[in-house]
Amino acid sequence: MTRARAVLFVALALVVGACAAPRRPNLIVVLADDLGFGDLSCYGQRRFTTPQLDRLAREGLRFTTAYAGSTVCAPSRATLLTGRHTGHVWQRANGPIAFREDPDDRCIAATLRDAGYRTALIGKSGLSCASTDGALPNRKGFDHFFGFVDHVAAHRYYPSALWRDGVELHYDDNHGDHGAEHASELFLADALDWIDANRDAPFFLLLSLQQPHADLVAPAPWRARFAGRFDEVPQHDEFARFYRHEPQPRATFAAMVAHLDDQVGRLAARLHALGIDDDTLLVFTSDNGPHAEGGHDPAFFASSGGLRGKKRDLYEGGLRVPLIAHWPGVIAPGRTSDHVLAFWDLAPTFCELAGAPSPADTDGISFVPELRGEGEQRTHESLYWEFWEQGGKQAVRLGDWKGVRLGAIADPDGPIALFDLARDPGETEDVAARHPELVARIAAVMAREHVPTERYAFSR
Repeated sequence: MTRARAVLFVALALVVGACAAPRRPNLIVVLADDLGFGDLSCYGQRRFTTPQLDRLAREGLRFTTAYAGSTVCAPSRATLLTGRHTGHVWQRANGPIAFREDPDDRCIAATLRDAGYRTALIGKSGLSCASTDGALPNRKGFDHFFGFVDHVAAHRYYPSALWRDGVELHYDDNHGDHGAEHASELFLADALDWIDANRDAPFFLLLSLQQPHADLVAPAPWRARFAGRFDEVPQHDEFARFYRHEPQPRATFAAMVAHLDDQVGRLAARLHALGIDDDTLLVFTSDNGPHAEGGHDPAFFASSGGLRGKKRDLYEGGLRVPLIAHWPGVIAPGRTSDHVLAFWDLAPTFCELAGAPSPADTDGISFVPELRGEGEQRTHESLYWEFWEQGGKQAVRLGDWKGVRLGAIADPDGPIALFDLARDPGETEDVAARHPELVARIAAVMAREHVPTERYAFSR
């Protein structure tokens, strides 16, 4: 072989090798707000249908035992962004607390950005619950941010102001509960534009939509689809003075979820039109169980999917959420998985797929083998949650056993209710008296996994 031919051979080999190297996948999380385990028709909803998400479930992987990071918004999102559960993460409750500056509270976005990903957060920030710091998401690893940094403001769908990369934008024709620009439509349009601009490089997008959290309000064409379909019950809950009055709360709730479903469908369609859906892992989930605010009736819609409890409960209905993973050509279609996972598993999963180092302090376990349907999937020995409202609560899942402690602030060594989820997924029977050894093991997990901070400490 001549030298020239040898050089050509090596060059061709390098080109072929480069072409054969797998492209690191784009990573998208679409996060709904207060969507219950039973609020999608592919998870049993019978009052209305969600055809776009049902299609993604048929084409991908539907998890039946996925858990949110908490039973309310801010701490749940914090666990997703850090890979740490609520006994370890800094932001453990709603309220005036935010992620600290780096190197504290390192966010998955910063890790992925360092690995060569472009990163965006659009919608509710999750990095702060009540803040005026519109640049915090950019400092925590997101190249682009557009949305709310104050989650109280995010209760309204027609905001008078939003933040874009540290600059406050004003919407003069919006008035909170009504107006010209619906927030979720602004967010979807921004997400589609950002994907268009970044389609040639691996990217990470967290699209954090508000539906179906109260206020109960939906764009008129969506509400019209359900108006008059249900017997309506006027709002009479303790939040009535905070949220807008909605005379048809059932129709409006159904419209909000249907609108959300359509938006996810439009996002998936754009990925397909750009020819990058095969290169994209799309995960859809919700930040906690269903709310009962603003007139929503979760019992009417069976929003908890037959599970006990709702938002602010550490029973299954407050924590277990729908989770759908879609990745054509990688995830075999039509699969259902009972693999037990929690929000803090997303960070190590994304790091593995991106070829980035997993957070050293993560409580999570990558579930890449479960996504691919090959290899050995590690499982959790236990899952832990703590909640700082209503007297303080703790919960542990240990195999098929679930322990729940109430009143933990006043009595951190108080009684633990025990449920056998294999036989009693609705947590109807407390069997603690029959299994003191299991209760003791769960109490030990609660004591071990709660790491006190200056703000959050169960006093003994």
